[in-house]
Amino acid sequence: MALLIQDTCINCDMCEPECPNSAISMGDEIYEIDPDLCTECKGHYDTPTCQSVCPITKCIITDPMHIESEGELLEKFVIIQGLA
Repeated sequence: MALLIQDTCINCDMCEPECPNSAISMGDEIYEIDPDLCTECKGHYDTPTCQSVCPITKCIITDPMHIESEGELLEKFVIIQGLA
C-alpha cells in the first residue's frame, strides 16, 4: 500500500525530508506521495515516518488506489535500493 496525503495538509514541510525513498514532493497545492516510490518505510523503519512527524491527525492515510501486500512493499524496497 502506498500512502496518500489528503487535502488537510498544511504544507508544514515535516514529511518530505523524512521519506527514505524520496517519494514525497511538493505538488500543485500540497505535498504528494509517488506510489511507485512509497514502501510505507518497509525495509527502513517499523512505521511510516511521514505519518509519525505529521502534525495533522489522519492527514496521511493508506491510498485506496494503491493497495500492496507487505511482501510487495519489501520487493519494491529492494528494487528502489538497487539490491536486486
